[in-house]
Amino acid sequence: MNDVHTLLVKHLGRVEYEPTWRAMQQFTESREQGSTSEAWIVEHPPVFTQGQAGKPEHILAVKEIPVVQSDRGGQVTYHGPGQVVIYLLLNLRDTGMGIRGLWSSSSAASSSRAERISVTTCLECVQDLLGH
Repeated sequence: MNDVHTLLVKHLGRVEYEPTWRAMQQFTESREQGSTSEAWIVEHPPVFTQGQAGKPEHILAVKEIPVVQSDRGGQVTYHGPGQVVIYLLLNLRDTGMGIRGLWSSSSAASSSRAERISVTTCLECVQDLLGH
């Protein structure tokens, strides 16, 4: 396990969901051990993502808002303008923590800063995860 971890933060602005999701898949598939982890900060135009557990009847405004079928867990999630999303593209093998360790660390880091919610705070949580 590395003692120092680098996180490259990319502010991508407002981008369509599906091409961003595909870019994350490509990034993950092509990464090598020791590659830099990234955080992509984005907003999406209105879109519903329907995860593996999602049911079509859970989507209420299907005619007005596009739906993207996703390979992710969960049911239906709405993304839209003004909603900042931070996608963490972490190499968990290099950090020595699995998904449960990431979840525990992120919960602890975010709850300790719950009184100060901002993008800066979210980035501090990521830095905590990476040991900065």
